Amino acid sequence: MNITCIGAGYVGSVTGTAFAALGYKTTIIDIDPAKVEVLTSGRSPIYEPVLELLISKTIGKTLFASTSYASVRHSDIVFIGVGTPSKENGNVDLTYIELAAQKIAKHLNPFQFTVIVNKSTVPVGTTNLVASIIEEYSTLKNNEHFAIVSNPEFLREGYAVEDVFYPDRVVVGSDNQLASDMMRELYTSIVARENYGILSSVVDIRDKKLTPLPTYYETDIRSAEMIKYASNAFLAVKISYINEVARLSDALGANALDVAKGMGMDSRIGDKFLDVSCGWSGSCFPKDTAEFLYTSQVENQELSIVKSAIASNKEMHHYCVDKVERALGSLQGRKIGILGLTFKPNTDDARNTQASYIIEKLIEKGATIQAHDPQGAKMFQNLNGDLKVDYCASGKDVFDQADGVVLLTHWEEYKYLNWELTIAQMSHPYLLDTRNFLRELNLSAHGYRYEGVGTSTEHRVSPSPQTVSL
Repeated sequence: MNITCIGAGYVGSVTGTAFAALGYKTTIIDIDPAKVEVLTSGRSPIYEPVLELLISKTIGKTLFASTSYASVRHSDIVFIGVGTPSKENGNVDLTYIELAAQKIAKHLNPFQFTVIVNKSTVPVGTTNLVASIIEEYSTLKNNEHFAIVSNPEFLREGYAVEDVFYPDRVVVGSDNQLASDMMRELYTSIVARENYGILSSVVDIRDKKLTPLPTYYETDIRSAEMIKYASNAFLAVKISYINEVARLSDALGANALDVAKGMGMDSRIGDKFLDVSCGWSGSCFPKDTAEFLYTSQVENQELSIVKSAIASNKEMHHYCVDKVERALGSLQGRKIGILGLTFKPNTDDARNTQASYIIEKLIEKGATIQAHDPQGAKMFQNLNGDLKVDYCASGKDVFDQADGVVLLTHWEEYKYLNWELTIAQMSHPYLLDTRNFLRELNLSAHGYRYEGVGTSTEHRVSPSPQTVSL
């Protein structure tokens, strides 16, 4: 089969490269010539571990890139992986989806059945919209010349290559038998973990052979569309909950990390997404929870739990700012260093991050900001040009004459800073670790006023938590 992926962003570039690595002739289309040029040269248009190695192995062989939609005519399956940003009211802006559908329609082969796959996260019912647009712009008939399928992505930025080859599940929503059969054929290698030769040539996959095979789950289109939103909203609720537990732990003198560990031992709860933080953010959770809530309100079935999670998450941002203010007495004229601008490590994605909100509030309270991120500083600066921030070349530079430093993103390299040197650079040795990422370094022993989140017991004598064999 021949594959086309529309969009060279975080979804399209990973999806297209993965199928090319499995041996399918795949073309990634993007309207941005710069992204196409980067791909054609064997490089990745985004920062994602391992992705560039796979692109370099496949480009010009099974992987191609273009600004033209010509490859659609010869494709069996066309993935739509374009952006779906939020409007101010929380509803998703489907402009890019609609434009992609129009262009696909003009290049479809009337003598070949084509499966068009919504890979982007879109509201329930978008598949019907795409089908109507294609019928309007092509004169071809849905379920006769083409069919629309929902195949939501569940990729974690920073681990996207791992997730595309080793998913927990593959969800396919289809109302057309031929389309369903073609999707099963396409995913055969991933479900069976076969033809992974190119992947194994760029990364050690031996430990992955022991992980369970993914579930291939077929359902109707609307249910598939909703699974993505329901999943992300649930994870957002879980994060908001443990962060509320962390705030209460600070007040009561408990240790939220021990609480979370004890909770996670319950198989009904599990230990995933119980990490205390400064709040969820990024390009997915804020957008997806807003859309899910908006849809529920339109249907008069408001998701009050999701609404509360959104409010709680904003409160977590405020809580971290308040911690800094309480520690320093006042933020007026204070110089604050920021470690990390992306919403998570191992990505350059700085869209809608916790850093943008927290930095804005710190500035409003009179602080000056100096910040560093190993991959996302450029994007953050482009997206937040209204924020007056001094961008530093290295992590150690944010400590220069700082009254306090706040770690927002747990990049591994921050563990290996010269902590004896950085404290000497500071005006006041206050460090807020919103991820509790540096706690094992015992920075208080180096002279830092180290503070975590939800860990108020760390600075008083108490028995260490342990599991005991009886």
